[in-house]
Amino acid sequence: MVGETLEQHCSIKFDEAQSMGLFPNATFVKDNQAVEGTKGDFIFRDYVDGEEYVSIMFEMKNEMDATATKHRNDDFLEKLDKDRQRKNCEYAVLVSMLEQDNELYNNGIVDKSHRYPKMIVIRPQFFMPVLRLISEGAKRGFLDRHALIKELEAAKNQSMDFAKFEERINRFRTTFSKSVMDAHKKYAAANDGIDKVIEMLEKQIKALRDVKANFDASEQKLLKANEIANEDLTIKKLTYGTPSIRKMLEDAAGTK
Repeated sequence: MVGETLEQHCSIKFDEAQSMGLFPNATFVKDNQAVEGTKGDFIFRDYVDGEEYVSIMFEMKNEMDATATKHRNDDFLEKLDKDRQRKNCEYAVLVSMLEQDNELYNNGIVDKSHRYPKMIVIRPQFFMPVLRLISEGAKRGFLDRHALIKELEAAKNQSMDFAKFEERINRFRTTFSKSVMDAHKKYAAANDGIDKVIEMLEKQIKALRDVKANFDASEQKLLKANEIANEDLTIKKLTYGTPSIRKMLEDAAGTK
């Protein structure tokens, strides 16, 4: 695989995977926009519910056997890392046929994250395994993170609901306590007023009883006076000892 053939190989493998139902929401497109004079080869992005959860910048490198100057994979890592950052990709993968006699690269997936963040170098046969490995791991992390966020939001909402409930309870207690104290003050004032009215009425009752007692005494005196008048106010008694006056009164009565 020389030049564009390596890119075509990876593109065909991705199309085959999508035709079998893998990566239904993903895109694997040629990076045609140069930024600061440089660009990668392909950009892979995948989504869950319209939200991007993983992105990979791919660079494909191959050399013809007749090439005079043989390149090493490490020669392209710095540029690939810069292209990854410029296009806001999370991972960077170098698909390489360079250093064909190097057992390190021939034996599988080579992690270069000790030099550049989330950087991997692979042979073409590991293109799909690495793509699935990265995307599935990223999806699990994405889903776990969202599940955790939902749990935290639910806990936060429960905490907020409890805080609102506690606030309502405290507000009710404050309002109820104020109402009770206001009613207590009104009842106390009413009781004081009733006590004063009772005291005043008791004084009036005593005064009325005194008046009644005076009336009773006066009535007894009047009855006694009447009794005395009936018994003592007679001509006989009034002229007792004065016969001349009695005779005059009797004569006057007989004339009429």
